[in-house]
Amino acid sequence: MQRHTAQWTVSLPPPLCRQALRIAKEESRTRSELVREALRVYIARKEGFVELRRKLAENLESRGIRSLEDVERMIDEGRT
Repeated sequence: MQRHTAQWTVSLPPPLCRQALRIAKEESRTRSELVREALRVYIARKEGFVELRRKLAENLESRGIRSLEDVERMIDEGRT
């Protein structure tokens, strides 16, 4: 029978390990469940940040802002 999961071996510093075990116990989760949830949250946030940066870059470029020099120029123009 084929496995539907992959096994990892992960090393954690003792303070992080204690925190993780405490949270897993408080939430009645296994260590595996806790790590899976943490990775899901991390990946979702990272993907959201990448998408936000892409949209921001598109918005800035549509306004003619392509570099920090463009930002500084616009600031200088706004001061005069």
